[in-house]
Amino acid sequence: MEQIRYIWTDGSNKDFQRFYLSAEEYYSSLVGGVQNRLGFIPYNISDSIGTVLVTYIGDIAVGCAGLKAYSETDAEIKRIWVEPDQRRKHIAEDMMKMIEEKARQSGFRRTVLQTREAMREAVLLYEKLGYLRIENYPPYDKLDGAVCFAKEL
Repeated sequence: MEQIRYIWTDGSNKDFQRFYLSAEEYYSSLVGGVQNRLGFIPYNISDSIGTVLVTYIGDIAVGCAGLKAYSETDAEIKRIWVEPDQRRKHIAEDMMKMIEEKARQSGFRRTVLQTREAMREAVLLYEKLGYLRIENYPPYDKLDGAVCFAKEL
């Protein structure tokens, strides 16, 4: 079995950019097309994500997770993605824990994130990791279908 490696980078990383596009296509397919998520797209621009974790198995990138400041106390987790053929190996769970630790080390007191009910596996993962559903925070408070979570660090 090849070793899993985690690399810290930023939103300009080419593997992260590729996963960003894969995730966009996947999310659109879940909700019946890009027209059903137009309101979400402006808040998911990859270049705005300053801290990125990319996961590799051998030399192949298989997943990513992003982190950016939301407020003085809250860090927002963005773009958790694992390639479909690499899922169920705890990669997303490991990345979430690493992202949370990075947020804690950076002085944040809480992590927040947004997803949609259609993302059942993601919702279950977040709940398993101790995230609690919160009132939708801006800009997601004005978008139908958004659900938000938070975890105290």
